[in-house]
Amino acid sequence: MHAAPAAKAARRLLLPIALLFATLGAQAQFPNAPGPDGAPSPAYLAAQARWRSELAAFDAADRQQWPSEGGVVFVGSSTIRFWTRLAQDFPQLPVVINRGFGGSTMADCSYFARELVLRYKPRHVLVYAGDNDLAEGRTPIQILESFAQFANTVRTALPEARISYISIKPSPSREKLQPQMRETNDIIGAYLRRLPNSEYIDVFTPMLGADGRPRPELFRGDRLHLNDEGYRLWRSVIGAQLVRPADQAELSIAPVSR
Repeated sequence: MHAAPAAKAARRLLLPIALLFATLGAQAQFPNAPGPDGAPSPAYLAAQARWRSELAAFDAADRQQWPSEGGVVFVGSSTIRFWTRLAQDFPQLPVVINRGFGGSTMADCSYFARELVLRYKPRHVLVYAGDNDLAEGRTPIQILESFAQFANTVRTALPEARISYISIKPSPSREKLQPQMRETNDIIGAYLRRLPNSEYIDVFTPMLGADGRPRPELFRGDRLHLNDEGYRLWRSVIGAQLVRPADQAELSIAPVSR
C-alpha cells in the first residue's frame, strides 16, 4: 500500500539524483579534503575528534593482523558493530572485515572511507548507515549526498569493487521516522540503479509485520538494535545477494587467508 507514495517520492528526486552524477568531482571524492583556505572542514574535524578512539582501535587490530586484499568490508553504525558473528555467518567468503562503529552516520562513513575501506582493497563493500542521520535531523537528500560521496570515493580508488547499500531498518524505537526511512531507501535505491556494479539490499520490507509496523521480536530490549533473531534474518537476506554465481566461481579458486 506504500508503493505509490514511494514511487512518487523517488520520481520527485530523480533530478537531484541526476545532478549528483553530474557534479560529483574531486571535492566529492574526498569530503575531508582541505577547503579553499587549505583547512579541513569543521564537520570533518569534529568527526575526527569524535571517532579518534574507534579509528585507533581499528589501526591496532590491523597492526596485529592485516586483512588480506580482495575481501568483503562491512562498514556502518552499531548494527554492523554488534554483528559479532559476521565472519562466521558468511563462511563462504575468504575475508570478512567488520568496520562498524556505533552511533556513526552516513556522513561519518563518507569522511573516513579511506581509513575504513580503501586501505583494505576489498572486492565488495557493504554499508549500513542513515538511521542515525535521520535521528539527528538530517534529510533523506542529505543522506543520499553523503552516500554518493562515499560511493564515489570507493569507485574512484577501487573501480572494480562492488558496492552494496543495506537499507535503513525500521525499528520500534524510531517508528515515527519510518516515512523518512522509506524516502531515504527509495532515493538511494534509485541512485544505485544508475551506478554500475552496485545494489540496494532491502532489509526494510521483511522487518515489517503484516500491520506495516516493525516486528518487535527482531529487536533487543532497547527496541533499536537487532537481537539474534534479527541477525538471522539479515544473514538470510544479505547472504542471498552476497555471493553471485560469477563471484562463487572466482572464490572457488581463490586462496583462503585468515
